[in-house]
Amino acid sequence: MAGGSAIRGSRVGAGPMGEAERGEAAPRIWVSFWCSRKHESKPSFASDAAIPEEWDCPRCGLPAGKDKENPPAPPKVEPYKTHLAYVKERRSDVDGAAILDEALSKLRGKVI
Repeated sequence: MAGGSAIRGSRVGAGPMGEAERGEAAPRIWVSFWCSRKHESKPSFASDAAIPEEWDCPRCGLPAGKDKENPPAPPKVEPYKTHLAYVKERRSDVDGAAILDEALSKLRGKVI
């Protein structure tokens, strides 16, 4: 047997927490939000808080709005671009050919 006078199953600060320790809870309101997949979420807000126009759906992560018939559109997902795709956006084919010719002439001019 271990010595000590600790009470089993308890720790410092354990115990029922009631309104006396936390203070009064703010009055709450529940607002329905719908996403484009027709999921409904009902987060609660303090009655005097500003209610956002959009809320992230906890089920699918899409944006949800307060209008059930017209939920926000899902965000447009851009395909992954390679480094070369970004370079081609900034440079024309003519510029690319000129840069390549310059680099090749520098390499060919050096003795390895």
